[in-house]
Amino acid sequence: MSSVAYAMAQGGAAGAAGGLEGMKSFIPLILMFVIFYFLLIRPQQKRQKEHKALLSGLKRGDEVVTAGGILGRITNVSEKFVTVEVAEKVRIKIARGQIMSVVTGENEN
Repeated sequence: MSSVAYAMAQGGAAGAAGGLEGMKSFIPLILMFVIFYFLLIRPQQKRQKEHKALLSGLKRGDEVVTAGGILGRITNVSEKFVTVEVAEKVRIKIARGQIMSVVTGENEN
């Protein structure tokens, strides 16, 4: 009877030590998540926030570059679409989210 109690006591101690070893195996996984957060997730969220601010600040007369590389001047802004004049009397209507940047006078060649 005492041998059974002795065996159970040793098994309990081994289980507690095994739990600690199990936690140590998660440390590399946690470190990888932290590295991914600071190198991938956080910068992407920052870019999305800046792009959203750019889109909310669009106004008539701004020169913009679209995702397709088209350069033009905004003639009309609505909630979902923007009308861009790419040449004299040539206007295209594009989705607002496809505007990639606003061109300033300093960037023009």
